[in-house]
Amino acid sequence: MKFWTSQHVFDHDWATVVTAALNKYPNPVSPSVIGCDVVDRTINPYGVIQSHRLLLANWGIAPALNKIFNMSELGYASEHSTIDVRRRIMTARTRNLTLNRFISIEERLEYTQHPTDSSKTILTQEATINVENVPLTSYVETMVAKTINTNATKGRLAMEWVINRMSTVPSTEPTKQIPL
Repeated sequence: MKFWTSQHVFDHDWATVVTAALNKYPNPVSPSVIGCDVVDRTINPYGVIQSHRLLLANWGIAPALNKIFNMSELGYASEHSTIDVRRRIMTARTRNLTLNRFISIEERLEYTQHPTDSSKTILTQEATINVENVPLTSYVETMVAKTINTNATKGRLAMEWVINRMSTVPSTEPTKQIPL
């Protein structure tokens, strides 16, 4: 089992960053996620928005790993998120559905308003990688962790792209109008 963590500060307020997170896919900066479908979205009695999305990704898996897993480069993941507007916290938990009998990747993202500067947002990312039933387990876990790190950097750049686009291109899409 391998763990990966990262923290980043966006120079944007929490509502802007969360709106961008909801509208992040697909985008040209981080093109690995090629589809995103909302399965369910509700608001609980406490005003917390709960969502379930399915993501389709082109994993861009390393050729060596492709030989180990004998897979297509397309894979599915399930994301469950909560947005607590009052507490200024969004949490998203994503886990892979494809190849989950060999590899389990559970990622957690948390967006919180910066404690001393409300014009900034803190993103904390964590991932747990567990590989079983394949040779070179440690090697595969290390390769996956490196890929997650690379994709996290692309993801932060994609968030900036989405935020910039939100300010320049008007939209009538429902997720862009969730009152945060």
